[in-house]
Formats: sequence, C-alpha cells, structure tokens
Amino acid sequence: MTDEEVRKYFLSLPEAWQDFPFGPDVCVFKVRTKMFGTLGWEDGLARINLKCEPAQAEMLREIFPSVLPGYHMNKIHWNTVLLDDSVPRGEIERMIDHSFGLVVKKMAKAERLVLEVTYGKETLYRGLAMMSGKAT
Repeated sequence: MTDEEVRKYFLSLPEAWQDFPFGPDVCVFKVRTKMFGTLGWEDGLARINLKCEPAQAEMLREIFPSVLPGYHMNKIHWNTVLLDDSVPRGEIERMIDHSFGLVVKKMAKAERLVLEVTYGKETLYRGLAMMSGKAT
C-alpha cells in the first residue's frame, strides 16, 4: 500500500480524523481524542505505527521482516510497519482495524457506547475478531 492509500484507509474508519501534533512530518490518526495510528516518513520510506495486542505484535514481527517494534512507542503494545510493499494490503488493513478496535474498546464507557450504538460493534471491533479468530 502507498502512504496515500494507507491515509485514506485510516480516515475511512468511523469518526477517524488526522492531526499533526508532532509537526508536519508525522500524521496522527485519532478516533475521537484517542490515537490509534501514525504515518510518518524516514529516509524516503513511509511507515505506520499501530497499537497491537502483545502476543500478536510478536507474531507479526516474526512473520513479516517489515513489522518492527514500535518506533518512539511502547514496544510491547505498538508495531511499526514499513510500507515497502512486503506486507500484503489486506494484512495492513487488518492491522489498522485491530489498532482501531483496541483503542475504541479502551475508551470510557459512555464514549464507547455512543460509538457502538452509532456504528455497531461488528464495524468497530472487526479487527479484533479477525486477529483473534473469534467474535468480540
């Protein structure tokens, strides 16, 4: 996926928006006020940071050489994915969905319930079900 395709995918998720709190070189994607991903560039290569359950983060790092411990993030709960065309598009989309679902699931109950009623649990948590192989 290109950086522009990734950006569009991030923004296609319910109530997702982009911000630049760290300057123009790092795009931060949020749902409401919570960050669920970043898009940045280093040495001309785009990279994204995504939240991930620790066991799955390790598994993805073992499978894909372009999935690394989170750059400038908690390395247990975040992965960096280099957008070098080595990770299939569907897998990147699943990782983004997973990050989004983890962040929504940890929101305050009132805020989370508004999102669940508005968009449905299936839409919000599809990345959690796909990554774990079970429904939420």
